[in-house]
Amino acid sequence: MRTSTAARAGQYVALLAYLVFLAFPFLWLISTAFKPPRELGSLHPTWIPEHPTLDNFRQAFDEQPLLHAALNSLLAAVGAAVIAVLIATPTAYVMARYRGRFAKAATGWVVVSQAFPFVLLIIPLFLVLKNLRLINSVPGLVMVYVVWSLPFALWMLAGYVRAVPAELEEAAAVDGAGRLRILVSVTAPLLAPGIVATALFAFVTAWNEFFFALVLLKTPEKQTLPVILTHFIGAEGVADLGPLAAAAFLATLPSLLVFALIQRRITGGMLAGAVKS
Repeated sequence: MRTSTAARAGQYVALLAYLVFLAFPFLWLISTAFKPPRELGSLHPTWIPEHPTLDNFRQAFDEQPLLHAALNSLLAAVGAAVIAVLIATPTAYVMARYRGRFAKAATGWVVVSQAFPFVLLIIPLFLVLKNLRLINSVPGLVMVYVVWSLPFALWMLAGYVRAVPAELEEAAAVDGAGRLRILVSVTAPLLAPGIVATALFAFVTAWNEFFFALVLLKTPEKQTLPVILTHFIGAEGVADLGPLAAAAFLATLPSLLVFALIQRRITGGMLAGAVKS
């Protein structure tokens, strides 16, 4: 009994230490965003600003087009989420309900594609977008984000489809409904939580993405928010720390809020279908 209690206490301590480790950068970012320049250069930094100020936020908006960059990020993230869900929903249904060669090939592609690093993908994607004349455009970036988020979206939705009882679809088929009608009228409403979670995941992935946007977007008016944040670093590598922290804090808030909404649903998507009825 004592061993079990000690083990549980150790687990809680480890979990608390891990949470502190994860929260430290964000808490320090918030503290830095509200510190005046004199406190930022202090040899004895403090957690709580002694003289909190909003000057860093005003300076960040004055120096860089944060609102326009946020709009570009929003368009790219929403477009990628919508298109990924529209493609992934029927494909995941086929993967979950049919056990043929297509389903096995699609499942293998989902697993293998997650092992590809960004560097291997950027050159072929760049050449494809160049031929389509979509370099330095938000629609081209949306296409890249769809390709990148689609494998995980398929994996999530396939788990939700497996959790839907096949008897419901069989009953609809007996009543004369075709496959498309079954998917739209029977399965899709039951998949609503999974579809929402998948869309929000694709949104968060596109909102936070940096590497593809850096390579594909050249002009400042087309760049997304993560790329604009690099403009607060000078040519010699010296960062304008206060405005950078303020802008990074504002850029982080949407993804944190969205992830707080979807984290339970993502877990459900990973576990759905693991137990057969």
